[in-house]
Amino acid sequence: MNIALWVVQVLVAIMFLLAGFPKTFQPIDTVAKRLTWAKEIPAWLVRFIGIAELLGGVGLILPALTHIVPSLTAIAAVGLVLVMVCAIIFHISRKEYSNISVGVVLLVLAAFVAYGRFVLMPF
Repeated sequence: MNIALWVVQVLVAIMFLLAGFPKTFQPIDTVAKRLTWAKEIPAWLVRFIGIAELLGGVGLILPALTHIVPSLTAIAAVGLVLVMVCAIIFHISRKEYSNISVGVVLLVLAAFVAYGRFVLMPF
């Protein structure tokens, strides 16, 4: 189970790091070419979402890897579950149903890591 949790942690972390990097560091016009909604919400919110995704991605790996407050890994997973719940609600409100499937998958995987690290295989 520990190996499965690590594999999912790394995959989810990579996905959130790849999603968060452009939202955090690229100009909003560049982000909006890929994500049409980025022009329709305040720029600070796009940046906030990117930072939350980056911190969540790092939080899935770094605390467990360094053994420095490893319980932060499970807390980061819960944070990412909340990010994905908000993303799903946002896309439903905009009737962007095609974007929901990826959000649901990431939500389930992050929830698996949270449950796994809180209950099944805590550090």
